[in-house]
Amino acid sequence: MSLKPLHDRVIVKRKEGETKTAGGLYIPDSAKEKPQAGTVVAAGPECETVKKGDSILFAKYAGSEFKMDGDDLVIMREDDILGVFA
Repeated sequence: MSLKPLHDRVIVKRKEGETKTAGGLYIPDSAKEKPQAGTVVAAGPECETVKKGDSILFAKYAGSEFKMDGDDLVIMREDDILGVFA
């Protein structure tokens, strides 16, 4: 199944969170924070600053989470994106 975002919406796949601290301790799933970085999977036709494949940083509580084809994805407005990694 495919999903095409409308207007200025962007679909993002979050990067994997850290599983171990710098000191070597493993972080349980219940204590992990969700990463604020990800990769753009699809961008709507009105998006001007990002395109498919860009690595981005976005606001902590941005967008709506959903699951599609076994992947955890986030759909958000282009305004929720804080920056693009160069």
